[in-house]
Order: sequence, then C-alpha cells, then structure tokens
Amino acid sequence: MTCDSANRSRARSLCLCLLVVVLLFFSGLCSRTMHCKGNSCCSFEDYKLTTQWLLNHTSHRPKVAVICGSGLGLLADGAANKQTFRYQDIPNFPVSTVAGHEGCLVFGTIEGTSCVFMQGHFHLYEGYSLCQVTLPVRIFKLMGVESLLVTNASGGICPDFKVGDIMIIKDHINLPGFAGQHPLCGPNDERFGIRFPCMSDAYSKDLRRLVLEAGLELGCNDFIREGVYCMVSGPNFETIAEARMLRILGCDSVGMSTVPEVTVAKHCGLRVLGLSLITNKVSLDYSREEKVNHEEVLQISKMRAEVLQKLVATMISRCQQQSINTH
Repeated sequence: MTCDSANRSRARSLCLCLLVVVLLFFSGLCSRTMHCKGNSCCSFEDYKLTTQWLLNHTSHRPKVAVICGSGLGLLADGAANKQTFRYQDIPNFPVSTVAGHEGCLVFGTIEGTSCVFMQGHFHLYEGYSLCQVTLPVRIFKLMGVESLLVTNASGGICPDFKVGDIMIIKDHINLPGFAGQHPLCGPNDERFGIRFPCMSDAYSKDLRRLVLEAGLELGCNDFIREGVYCMVSGPNFETIAEARMLRILGCDSVGMSTVPEVTVAKHCGLRVLGLSLITNKVSLDYSREEKVNHEEVLQISKMRAEVLQKLVATMISRCQQQSINTH
C-alpha cells in the first residue's frame, strides 16, 4: 500500500469513526426526546378517517401513487379524468410550505391505470414529524395502492453525474434515521407491517430494470444513471466538508426527502421506484465559486419535466401490467 493510499484509508476510517460517535450522541438525545413526547401523532383511526373521506369524494381507486418532488408537480399533467383536492381540504393532511410544491392531491388515469399524484410532499425541516411526513403513504396503502413512484430533486455528488441527469435510486442512506429520527420509531401497528422490516431491497429491482428499458426506448438512456441517495434533514444545502464526507460514505446524490416515505412504503408492503433528478452539482472543491440555490433547482426541474413525464407514464403502464401478470 502506498503512503497516499494509507493516508486516505486512515482518513476514511477516522471520518467514519467520528460520524458514528456524533450520530450515537444525537441518537441518545433524540431517543430521550421521543420517549418524552412520543412519535405516534396519527392513530389508525386517523388514517381510516382520511382514507374514507377520499374514497367518498372520488370514484378513482388508484393502484399507483406518484410523489412529485420539488418543481415536478407537472408529472400529473398527463393524467386523464383528473380530480384535484387541496391538501388543506383533506382531513388530517399536512400542508406544503415550500416553493415548487403545489400542495394538491391529483387523481387521474395514465394509460388506463388509476393513479394518485402528490404535487408536493412534506419535510422534517418544515417542522412536521415523520409521522405527518409519511401519512399519505399509509393512506395510499389503505386505498389499495400497490406501487409507489417517488421523485425528488437532488444534488449530484458523484463526479460523473451532470446537471439534468436522472438517477434511478438503487439504495439509500438515512442519516436522520441513524440519529433516531425514523418514521417507524414508536409502537408498531401490525395492520401496516412487521416490527423489523428488511430494507436491503427497498427499491424494486424489477421496476429499476423497467426504467432502463423505457429509457432506452425513449432515447434518454444517455442521462439515466443508477446510484445511492442520501437523505439529510436540511434545510441548508451541504457544506463542502459534509459533501466530501458523504462521498466517502458512498453517496451519489443528496436531498432532504424521499427516504421516510420509501421506508414506510416498504413497511406497508408496497413496491417502490425512486427517481432523483440531478438539479445541481454538489461542490467538493473549496476553489469553486458557484453557489446552489432553490430557484436553480426549480429551473432544472422544469427543463426535465417533459422527459420525466414520459418516463413516469411509461413506468405506470408497465409496472401495473407487471403487477397484473404477477398476480
């Protein structure tokens, strides 16, 4: 082993050790806080009430749910027979407070498949508990949804990624979860899932393969990647030192959402596909002058919306057909 390799290895080991120490410290603080305050803000009766309200107000019975990330609410535009509900009108639903998140639940059909779209999701940094952040996923489960497609805008850490690339999420790192901020903390409700769900296959291999096939047919395979997504709590964008640490940990992109919803979806037995739109390059170099901002994120999202819309429509048709064939 060369001197440089040995130094890098020691630095990596030191970084990981320090990370573990910090996370364990904050995990203790968070766990004590949750023990005092509780983390179950929604009862099964709350979920049933919201589900029944929606079923009473729409004739749609969705099999596929799509969570639209920052600036990606346009994904619902291709649906037919649309019916829209504002979040504030739905019992127990949180309300989006971030620009680029319209705050509407849209029912409609894509290629004959009944779907529901969340135009905007919820975040820890808005002050919501993870129970509130993930409430819609459990509502979807009770409504009969079988597959969840979740999209987000994220920063590219992998040096090979370019702005505008679409990353298929093959795995994730849940940093808030390491520190005790986890959507499955608290009493487990067996009506949704088991106490200790496996997350090694959180993102369906079959659905990921279908995306690659669809991308090839649509002529966009040149900017479709696969990688590991990391969730941080936000709301600030990452420092250069933080970004370098995430790169050492094996992260290809970073964002402030998605992982709680995916975790709860897997807990509920839903098939999951995750797509990250790379809206900016995360700086790993102190000499770079560029600074990321939310307006840039929304602009890139709008630029790729049409391609994503076609990709999502193709995926909805195929994943539902695959589900029918499986059954």
